[in-house]
Amino acid sequence: MMAIEIIPFERLLITFVPTFFVIALMRYWGLAYGKACYSIFRMLLQLMLIGYALIMIFDSDSSLLTLVVLLVMMLASSWISLNTLSAGTGSASLPLGRKFGLFAKAIIAVFVGGGLMLALVTQWVLELEPWYMPRYMIPLAGMIFATSMTSISLAGERLQAELRRGESYDEAQKTAFNTSMIPNINSMFAVGLVSLPGMMTG
Repeated sequence: MMAIEIIPFERLLITFVPTFFVIALMRYWGLAYGKACYSIFRMLLQLMLIGYALIMIFDSDSSLLTLVVLLVMMLASSWISLNTLSAGTGSASLPLGRKFGLFAKAIIAVFVGGGLMLALVTQWVLELEPWYMPRYMIPLAGMIFATSMTSISLAGERLQAELRRGESYDEAQKTAFNTSMIPNINSMFAVGLVSLPGMMTG
């Protein structure tokens, strides 16, 4: 069996070289590069914390713990999916009260679109035993909820943009739905050539 290699921290930093170029370009163009820097910091913090947490979760035999993790993932993806929405034509973020008002709708969207798909895959396709097996349930939930989050973000942003252009709600809704499907359709085009080989090798 191949031993798992521990990657030194200084080698991990190499992966950030392209990121620094992107941030420099954003700054040069006068874009909100501060938000990108903040997202990188949050990503690093989350990865360090979740690395330790997943060891405990994967070794756990508690269905309640798995459900709590899934709930946190669903709530987080629902909240983050609303980040693309703005208060007006400028870059001002959505007011907190308005964001909370849409949060419930985002949760329903993630649950219906992602939660039901997760149940379908884990209980009827894979037939996990036990049903909550965290080593399968949590990684699959991550992929499915992330896809739902991206779709909601794209749909919300596009719906706002179309309505501000003066389109009717029905037409704006169709355009938003079509936009939200682009990543999913692209993934299906590339699943055998790009996604699957990468995932299986990983």
